Amino acid sequence: MPLLLTQLLRALRGRLRGWRKALAVIGFVFLTSWLAMWLAEGGEGQLARPENYWWWFLITSATVGYGDLYPVEGAARLVGAYVVVAGIITLTMLFTELADHLQNLRGKRMKGVLPQQAEGHVVVLGYRAGRTERIVHDLRLEEEREVVLCAWEEDAPEHPMPEEDGVGFVRGDLSCLDVLSRAAVARAGAVIVDARDDNEALALALAVRHTAPRVHLVAALRDMSRRAHLRYVDPEIQCVQWHMPNLLTEEALDPGVTEVYTELTSSSGSSNTYSLPLPGALAGRSFGECQTWFGREFGATVIAVRQGGAATVNPSWDTVLTGDAVLYYLAAARVDPRHPAATLD
Repeated sequence: MPLLLTQLLRALRGRLRGWRKALAVIGFVFLTSWLAMWLAEGGEGQLARPENYWWWFLITSATVGYGDLYPVEGAARLVGAYVVVAGIITLTMLFTELADHLQNLRGKRMKGVLPQQAEGHVVVLGYRAGRTERIVHDLRLEEEREVVLCAWEEDAPEHPMPEEDGVGFVRGDLSCLDVLSRAAVARAGAVIVDARDDNEALALALAVRHTAPRVHLVAALRDMSRRAHLRYVDPEIQCVQWHMPNLLTEEALDPGVTEVYTELTSSSGSSNTYSLPLPGALAGRSFGECQTWFGREFGATVIAVRQGGAATVNPSWDTVLTGDAVLYYLAAARVDPRHPAATLD
């Protein structure tokens, strides 16, 4: 029977591959060993009965051997040895196939050809060594959000961040529907276009909007005057100066942040930033009390405090303000420093 098994392996070589080859071997061994066991026990043995043999064959071929059933006759023991050898061969084939399959999957992941299964993730279109790693790191700081990094073939021949869990990789023509589909753009929560130039940014924005009309789209531009061109594609596209990658991540995670920053830095905005030495009557009070007073009296918001030689943005409301403190606040107009702070009470 070992000779038959050898001949079977030779016949299957090149014809069947992978799991089919292992199943063919174990199926052949099951049938031939059952017939041999039936002959060895004279057709009357307990082991050759169908309700017993499948269990004995499974345990023996897996080399476990519980001992509840076992052959007694010499010929039957030869059949048992045949089953053990065939089981080892089959398990070796299966483990080899599994290792090859896992290695193949890893290779495809490294090459960026596998479709991504993520949902609600952030897609980053474009790769620049160093810059993109910082962007991905910032995106994953909060709640370890999943990120899919997409790169042109010439920019990243393999996954640049393979050790990072939760970071997928797709490689190819970023304006191609196949690449955007593999990146699961249609299921993404946000898409960052970090292109090699502004013309490419416009092309990628158009491709993304065609694939996912509702996804939040953020584009980095070298020349912010090109923002008008992207607004032709969709007026909801948010544009960020290319040299401010931190703002890219903030806008992707918190849509509308860019507009808030623009409003804060615009001289035509409804609020401006001012500073004011802390009124004497507020010395020793908490920042929360000061904030409440500014809001009630002037409709202003205190955003930072400088005291002790250091400035703190958005300090704790329990922070006690000293007499040398300087307040920085947002308001429609400058607060009159002579305003009576006694109304705090």
